[in-house]
Amino acid sequence: MSEKHLGSDFDDFLEEEGILAGTEAVAVKRVIVFQVEQMMIEQNLSKTEMSRRMKTSRAALDRLLDPGNQAVTLQTLDRAAHALGKHLHISLG
Repeated sequence: MSEKHLGSDFDDFLEEEGILAGTEAVAVKRVIVFQVEQMMIEQNLSKTEMSRRMKTSRAALDRLLDPGNQAVTLQTLDRAAHALGKHLHISLG
């Protein structure tokens, strides 16, 4: 192990490697997917019913629920939140 990274935090390492933003985006998407899936389970919603409530296609819902697909619009996230009886909250930190 290189002495160069001893004592630094993992974010510093990811930033130095040039992958911090991408890694954070993947993590955020995975959290969103997990939350939506958990709420769907709690409300006993099938993908078909969820996509109907969102007024979108099953394919669009599948893209939302795909942790590897980062191309999700705010409109899609807002539709998902409303379909689950929730509100979308976004902040910059």
